[in-house]
Amino acid sequence: MSGSLNIIEGQYLRDILDQPSAIEATVVGLEVPKTLDQLASRIRKGKFRSIVLTGMGSSFHALHPLNLELIEAGVAAVMVETSELLHYQARLFDPKNLIVAVSQSGQSAEVVRLLQMNRGRSAIIGVTNTPQSALGKRATACVVTCAGKEFSVSCKTYVSTLIALHWLADVICERDLRRTRRALASVAPVMKSYLQDWKKYVEDLAHRLAGMRQLFLVGRGPSLAAVDTGALIVKEADHFPAEGMSSAAFRHGPFEMIKDPTFVGVFAGRRKTYKLNRTLFEDIRSREGEAEWIGADSEFPAFRLPKAQESILPVLEILPAQMLTLALAALAGREAGRFSFCSKVTTTE
Repeated sequence: MSGSLNIIEGQYLRDILDQPSAIEATVVGLEVPKTLDQLASRIRKGKFRSIVLTGMGSSFHALHPLNLELIEAGVAAVMVETSELLHYQARLFDPKNLIVAVSQSGQSAEVVRLLQMNRGRSAIIGVTNTPQSALGKRATACVVTCAGKEFSVSCKTYVSTLIALHWLADVICERDLRRTRRALASVAPVMKSYLQDWKKYVEDLAHRLAGMRQLFLVGRGPSLAAVDTGALIVKEADHFPAEGMSSAAFRHGPFEMIKDPTFVGVFAGRRKTYKLNRTLFEDIRSREGEAEWIGADSEFPAFRLPKAQESILPVLEILPAQMLTLALAALAGREAGRFSFCSKVTTTE
């Protein structure tokens, strides 16, 4: 198996291994400009009816933890894909609503149209890796990531976006930002330690996935960010059928598929729903289904997450999914992450 790893050792792999550096740069660059501080103050004072969280692809999925943080803090928040916002929920463009728009490029077709349609009605907090983009220039306030250039499938930009959104949540909730920065700075060395063993993880996963024809990733709460993004990048990087959904939704139909050549990755997630997720995992195994547990207590090394505080867990949870993309590429004899039809920036809606 190790000889076939050469096929995957391209720019996408280099971007994955460069994620700790991207996180370090992003943490150093985080700040609270006056415009952001003013909007956060207005949120805390209840000046906005709701916060609309929007993006496309992994930029959208990365919003799950922020959405839950805001709701927990008593702030009315709603997640809407940008395209759906444009065409079916345009009434949300309203001065009483604040928009948090996430776009790594800041130039995707949907975000450019959002800026045109909004016409200054709603204040916008932009989160982008490209401060000179349309979003970076035209947002009311901006949180900038420092992931650098990326080859194709979102990896550096995705984890940096999660870091930025964690920062934004703590700014809005008026938490101790010195403590926040220390917590976020702790992610890079932990991630670097995990990635040192990437070759072993890929080899083990390639053996584990041999013969599988479809993949499910399931979890709850903040883990939905990794669940949905993980399935997305498997499809992008490997052209392999994959679906992400909540653990509860998996029982409502897809559970019937477990005797097919189907692999299920179950995320342990937060303590709050740990037992529910564990029961699902054990139920799949008891019916001779192919499943592995993804968490700090996993018996499978590639899926054993580094121990970390729950608030930064979503940043680490994407790592096993990235290893899946590399293993599936090795099995297929293709370079992971090389697009055939897509481009890095989606310019057509």
